[in-house]
Amino acid sequence: MKTAGIRLLLIVAFILYLLPEQKLYQQNKSPYMDEIEIPTEHLHETIQEKAEKEKESTWFTWVAISTAMMAVFAAISGLMAGHYSNEALISQIQASDQWSYYQAKGIKGEIKALQASSGIADVSAVSKYKTEQEEIKKEAEKLQAESKFYLEKHVKLAQSVTLFQISIAISAISMLTKKKFLWVASLLVSITGLVFFITGFI
Repeated sequence: MKTAGIRLLLIVAFILYLLPEQKLYQQNKSPYMDEIEIPTEHLHETIQEKAEKEKESTWFTWVAISTAMMAVFAAISGLMAGHYSNEALISQIQASDQWSYYQAKGIKGEIKALQASSGIADVSAVSKYKTEQEEIKKEAEKLQAESKFYLEKHVKLAQSVTLFQISIAISAISMLTKKKFLWVASLLVSITGLVFFITGFI
């Protein structure tokens, strides 16, 4: 009987010993679970941020590439516009020289006609000047047409340069403001400039 009482006291003491540990485990259980959930949520947020940054970085890369292409086409257009402007000027100067030569031949032809009427010069010399005048006139008209042709190319390419410069400006604004619709607008303007660029070479 005495032994049974001692055993009962030991069991009660053991139970009382375990109760504080059980309470401590229950108290620590919730914070422990919270600590597991927090890193998971943070990881998800980090992944989202990195994905957004990567997406934004990719968009900036395309904007930079398209802007560089616009600048290249603007430079080529400007160079060729200057070239055709010079060609138009040279052709116009040559045409003016031919017209001056035409007038000189005409004056000489009139002098020969007066001399032929007086019997001093031969009539065939007058017709020779007339023939030469016609050839000079054709050359002068050809050079004038060339000057006009080059000038039209110059105008188209100059318009192309203007449109490319506008598209570059809009593209820069889109990068500063991070507005994609402005980048799309710059692409549309540059496509219009590209049309003028192509027609400037046709």
